[in-house]
Amino acid sequence: MTSVDFPDRPQLAGKRVTIIGLGRSAVAAARLVRQLGAMPFISEKEDTPKLAPWKALCEKYQLPAEIGGHTERAYEADLFVLSPGVPLNAPVVRKAADSGIPVTGELELASRCCHAPLLAVTGTNGKTTTTVLLHHVLTHAGYAADLAGNNDRPLSEVILDGATPRAVVVEVSSYQLETAETFHPVVAAVLNVTPDHLARHGSMEAYAATKSRIFARQRTGDTAVLNADDAWTDAMEPPDGVSVVRFSARRELAEGAWFDGTSLRLRHRALARRKDLRIPGLHNVANALAVAAMADAFGVNLDGFAEALRTFPGVEHRIEWVAETDGITWYNDSKSTNPDSLRIALEAFDHPVVLIAGGQHKEGADYQSLKPLVARKVSALIAIGDSGDYFTGLYGDDVPHVRVRGVEEAIVHARNIAQRGAIVLFSPGCASFDQYNNYEERGRLLKTRSGKWLGWNCQKYSG
Repeated sequence: MTSVDFPDRPQLAGKRVTIIGLGRSAVAAARLVRQLGAMPFISEKEDTPKLAPWKALCEKYQLPAEIGGHTERAYEADLFVLSPGVPLNAPVVRKAADSGIPVTGELELASRCCHAPLLAVTGTNGKTTTTVLLHHVLTHAGYAADLAGNNDRPLSEVILDGATPRAVVVEVSSYQLETAETFHPVVAAVLNVTPDHLARHGSMEAYAATKSRIFARQRTGDTAVLNADDAWTDAMEPPDGVSVVRFSARRELAEGAWFDGTSLRLRHRALARRKDLRIPGLHNVANALAVAAMADAFGVNLDGFAEALRTFPGVEHRIEWVAETDGITWYNDSKSTNPDSLRIALEAFDHPVVLIAGGQHKEGADYQSLKPLVARKVSALIAIGDSGDYFTGLYGDDVPHVRVRGVEEAIVHARNIAQRGAIVLFSPGCASFDQYNNYEERGRLLKTRSGKWLGWNCQKYSG
């Protein structure tokens, strides 16, 4: 493992810093720049009910903000910090750049203040499960580690806490990588690259290039972890001197992490058995292999890897076991927001499922290619949301189907359709914004309403 030269903290004392976009990252970034001696100002173009929690935090921390439009006050700044959802080509950003105002992102800003080694993960699918599992493996091995990034805890919050953990595991999105300039993880992984966010990135080539920016500041002694089963990631070329370790759930790798059908291996050493990993699907085997490769590169003793897998319960909304009632097993995969994540969920089960799917489908997303898989893996389709008619039209000739409005109606129909021994899988394959504020709200609605209405006495997954 490389030694770490910690970056210089941004010199912001007395500077005016505008944070564009109001949300969790914006509030954390504003608090951080104020701690650095700067004067923060948050500017948000929208004014919707979903902003209420963040408005409340602005009031709590006495952060000045404008809501419902970017006024000239926003441009009275020495630095722009973008929330992840704000693209570089947004008019407000272009105007700032044309005026000579430097532009950065919350992750980049926070990473320059971080005095702990960063272990970073990106990819279209699997980021959250992989980062949470890596954090679990590190803590199981006795490391004081933190977890941050594109999840419930921005990296800025880790800095604000004031502690210096032995490592910080960071989930990184392509949006965050757009503004990453000095971001330097000592170990970094790209899990996969499949079509997603193309309306923002423009093409698969541009999307993959953005993902590969996670390696841009790595150097001799650092490690890049790549998925040998994914053509886009396998073709990535980290900087000279960076060690490259690949992982594969499908073939043997003499120098990497791989799955032999029974055991998860690092080079020729068996680390754990497949049954030690309690979350379903070959994709989660791949995620665990990536974790093994990253932990090993960081110098972690993997003697306890199997036990760490056995004690890992999984992550909420990612093919999450919810309950079993009357012989019917329910899974919540609300994080499924694109066709590839729907494909992964369907492939995780050996038997046909009653599938609840639909929502706000994404521009350019390829649902057509899923037809053979849906025909083979789905016993009945319950289509919801804006894409409901599209899904029933696309898959209706292959499977029995019903069109309903949302999650609550879908629960009732699923219970009426499913027979003893069946699996009900909520894997929307679409974004949630047609009816819900986010995928978390959508998933928790499934769990709370189903438990209440069906009155199950469920045996919760104990991990």
